[in-house]
Amino acid sequence: MPPLPDSPPMPPLRIDSAELRLVRLPLLTPFTISTGTMYDKVFPLLILRSGGLEGYGEGVMDPQPDYLDETIPSAMALLREAILPQITGQAFENPQALERVMTHWRGHQMTRALVETAFWDLWAKSLNLPLGRLLGGAGDQIEVGVSLGIGPVEETLDRVRAHHEQGYKRIKLKVMPGHDLALLRAVRAAFPDIHLSVDANSCYTLADSAMLRQMDGFGLDYIEQPLAWDDIHDHAVLQSRLATPLCLDESIRSVADARKALQTDATRVVNIKLGRVGGHLEARRIHDLCAAFEVPVWCGGMLESGIGRAQNIHMSTLPNFRKPGDTSSASRYFARDITVEKLEASGGLMPVPPGPGIGVHLDWAFLNDVTLGTDSFAP
Repeated sequence: MPPLPDSPPMPPLRIDSAELRLVRLPLLTPFTISTGTMYDKVFPLLILRSGGLEGYGEGVMDPQPDYLDETIPSAMALLREAILPQITGQAFENPQALERVMTHWRGHQMTRALVETAFWDLWAKSLNLPLGRLLGGAGDQIEVGVSLGIGPVEETLDRVRAHHEQGYKRIKLKVMPGHDLALLRAVRAAFPDIHLSVDANSCYTLADSAMLRQMDGFGLDYIEQPLAWDDIHDHAVLQSRLATPLCLDESIRSVADARKALQTDATRVVNIKLGRVGGHLEARRIHDLCAAFEVPVWCGGMLESGIGRAQNIHMSTLPNFRKPGDTSSASRYFARDITVEKLEASGGLMPVPPGPGIGVHLDWAFLNDVTLGTDSFAP
């Protein structure tokens, strides 16, 4: 795969100002996983400005440390007190130059990804290029699957049927102890041939190996993150006991984590989330490493609005995204999105938004209605 293109001979891109919003979007239906239930999506939205251009990024950290240890309050504090005052008024040749400014802060991948992805959008617009092409991707559509939250078995069967009929390329079921094998038996009996996977969000332990081994009988594409969120070693032990491939999500926060997991056979599929790994640069490093190991990757979702969803779609045009991702239609989650463009899949295919950058624009009137607070930064 070719290296990231260098910036053409032009002045570095100056960040003239920044606007940080906290946004709340109600979900159409509650979304339940093993760690809890979400009723709305609350997230930081970052707008970076340069000249007449705007770059957009979306944070995926939770209000509380349910998914990982990063939270919205900690992210907002770091952005307000350190990152945004430091980069506003400064010029950067490319995203790598911006990344170097933030590398001395430990952790906070989601916060750094918010800033980095907004700059990628701004930089791509300054070059008049679609983000996917700038990343090294190709194509004008990607295959997508769906992720179905925990609910009654009969209700889940109806949802599987509806999404299968809509053409989605993979159905992912959220599972947890007491809501796993019976669910799989029912779904497989009704849909013997669909591409099916499960996601445990870290709710099992090695003591559940015998039960997890029974999942080998359901023809799953993979079992996602069955064990602890910060563990790689025990996943390698578990993989040695199973025929079904394991897919790591929460455990992969850097290319170093991915290397350790691949070298120890702790994962045979990798879920790449921009926020979890710190942005497009690290996501591409993980993508390339997995390609070298001949391990496929796919793009995980965090119930993003159209801004984060568009970033994910462009990233998913890279060639080793060989599994359908969680970039399904926004209308599955929100009655109205904050983007003018409606990101909707058809027949299991999601169009890549055309145009410079991420290819979507903010619906300012609606955004103002769902904004909880705004901070502005200027030199």
